[in-house]
Amino acid sequence: MTVEATKPRIKIAYATLRNDNEELHALYEAGVKESEAGLGKAHLNLIDGRRVDGRAGTFEARSPIDSEIILGTFAKGDRADVQRAVDAARRAAPAWRNTPWRDRLVILRRAAELISERQMKYAADMAYEVGKSRLEALGEVEEAADLIRYYASTMEDNNGYDHPMDNLGDLAVHTRTILRPHGVFAVISPFNFPMALAVGPISAALMAGNTVVYKPASVASLSGVNLIEAFVDAGVPDGAVNLVMGPGDTVGEELQANPGIDGIVFTGSFDVGFKLFKSFSTHWPRPCIVEMGGKNPAIVSRKADLEEAAEGIMRSAFGFGGQKCSANSRVYVERPVHDELVRLLVEKTEKIAVGNPIPRENWMGPVIDQKAVDRHQQAVSEARREGKVYTGGERLSDGALARGHFVEPTVVGGLPASHRLFQDELFAPFTAIQPVDSLDEALRLSNDVVYGLTAGVYSEDPDEVARFLDEIEAGVLYVNRRAGATTGAWPGVQAFGGWKGSGSTGKAGLSMYYVAQFMREQSHTVVD
Repeated sequence: MTVEATKPRIKIAYATLRNDNEELHALYEAGVKESEAGLGKAHLNLIDGRRVDGRAGTFEARSPIDSEIILGTFAKGDRADVQRAVDAARRAAPAWRNTPWRDRLVILRRAAELISERQMKYAADMAYEVGKSRLEALGEVEEAADLIRYYASTMEDNNGYDHPMDNLGDLAVHTRTILRPHGVFAVISPFNFPMALAVGPISAALMAGNTVVYKPASVASLSGVNLIEAFVDAGVPDGAVNLVMGPGDTVGEELQANPGIDGIVFTGSFDVGFKLFKSFSTHWPRPCIVEMGGKNPAIVSRKADLEEAAEGIMRSAFGFGGQKCSANSRVYVERPVHDELVRLLVEKTEKIAVGNPIPRENWMGPVIDQKAVDRHQQAVSEARREGKVYTGGERLSDGALARGHFVEPTVVGGLPASHRLFQDELFAPFTAIQPVDSLDEALRLSNDVVYGLTAGVYSEDPDEVARFLDEIEAGVLYVNRRAGATTGAWPGVQAFGGWKGSGSTGKAGLSMYYVAQFMREQSHTVVD
C-alpha cells in the first residue's frame, strides 16, 4: 500500500511579505465562518479545573472593527476569585513540580499542536477581537505555538536545567546545580499580542514546574479563553493553570499584592510596569519580569537603499496600526536624503488599504478603542500646530467605518528633536521623521529616551552598521531589513527583550535564556 505523504502546513511569520496563497485564504475564510458562529457566547473563568462564574458578574466585549459586533460576555472576577485561583494553584504546585520535566514537555507540546490545528479559528477570533489583519493574526497564532516548541527545546538542551559540577578531587563527593521552580506565577498579558505574550510566559512557567494564574487584557479575553482551552485539552492538570478575567484595578491588583504569588510577568506600559517592579517585592525579592514598551528608532544613512528603508519603516510603523511595543515610531535620516525618503515613505503609506481587516484586501485595521483614537488625534493636532503632517492624520468614519476605531496612518516631521512625539509611546499608526547631520547625531537622539526595546538601521556602509550595533542602546536590532525596520522577531530566530525602561531582567523572550527566569538555582553536594 502506498502511503501518501502529509502535505506540510503553511507557515506564516511576521516577516511574511506575500499575501497571494489561495489555499491559505480559503482555510482562513473557513476559520472566519467558524469564528462568526461563536461570537456572542458566554465565557467563564477557570479555577481549579472548573468553569466558574465571576463574583463581580459579567462584562461584554465588542469588536473595534464595528461596535455592533458583540464578541461575547465574559466572567468578571474580583479579588476573591483571584484568591481562590491562587489557592488552587498552590494546591496543584507540588504534584506539577514533581511531574518529570520530560512529561511536562509532552503535555505542553501537545498544546502547541492544538494551537496550530486551531490556527484559522483562533486567528479569526483575534482579528475580530483586536482588529489584526489576517497575516498578522495568523502569524501570532503560529508564534504562540512556536514559542512552546522552542522553549521546550531549550529545556531539553539544558537537560531540564540539571547539570553536574566539578569536585576538588574527592571521588566520593558528587555535586550538581539544578534550577527549581518558584511556585506560583501570575501572568498579566496585553491586548496587542493576546496569545503570544500570554503563551510565552505561561508555557515557560509551566515547563519550569510552576503553576499559573492568568489574567488577559479585558478587551482580548476571547483569545485568553482560546489559549486556556488549548492547555486544558492538552492535559495540563486541574489547578496548574487558572484563568481569572476582569479589570486591572481588582483582578490585576490582587495578583500583584497576593502573598501566594511567587513571581509575576507583566507586559504593558512603562508607568504601570515600573510601578509594579518597584513595589512587587515586600518580605524578600521575588521575580518580576516586566516588558514595558518602546519608542523605537530607525536610522537612515545617506548610504542607504532608500526604497528598502521606506518599505521597512512603513511596515514597522503601521503594521497592526502601530500597536506593537516594537513599532517604528521615529526615524532619523541624514539630511541629504531626507526629502527623498519622505517622498518614498509617503507614497507607500498612501497605498495602505485601511478598513475592516477580515477581508483580505485590507492591510491595516482599526486601533483598539476610543482612547487610542484620541491619542492619535492629539498627536496629529500637535504635529500640525508645531510641525508638518506629510500624510494621513484623519479619523476615518465613512459608512461602516463610523462604527469602528479607524484612523489614517500618519507621517509627520518638522518638529523639534526634543518634542514629546519623539519621546512618548503612542501605540498608534504614527511616525515622526527628523533630519540629522550625521550618524553621531542619529545615535545620540536614538539613545536619548527612557526606552530601549528595538532599533533599526539602513546603510550600505559596513563601518556605519558596526557603529550602530556597538552603540545603540536597545535589545533587538535590525540592519537593512525590508520586512520591518524594528519589528518581526520570531522564537529561536531573534531574541526579543528590552534594555533600560523596556525590560527588567536583561534576558529576552524568544531566546534560550527565557525559561531559566522562571526558576531559582540550587546547589547539591552529596557525599557517598
